[in-house]
Amino acid sequence: MIFKVYYQALTSRNPKRETTQSLYLDAADLAEARHLIDTTPYNIEFIEQLSEGALAYEQQNPAFKLTEF
Repeated sequence: MIFKVYYQALTSRNPKRETTQSLYLDAADLAEARHLIDTTPYNIEFIEQLSEGALAYEQQNPAFKLTEF
């Protein structure tokens, strides 16, 4: 399953929508995705499992890339 992770790069600042970034993970389930991302210094806002339609839409973006940890 592919998950989209919304995060803030800095944990020292309050989250602002304008500075929210995202990355994509391939994980078996939400728990594994959370475990993978918890090893980073990011301030995680939300982890979303992408449906097939949403994944197809996201893949149209030239910046789409699966992140590996």
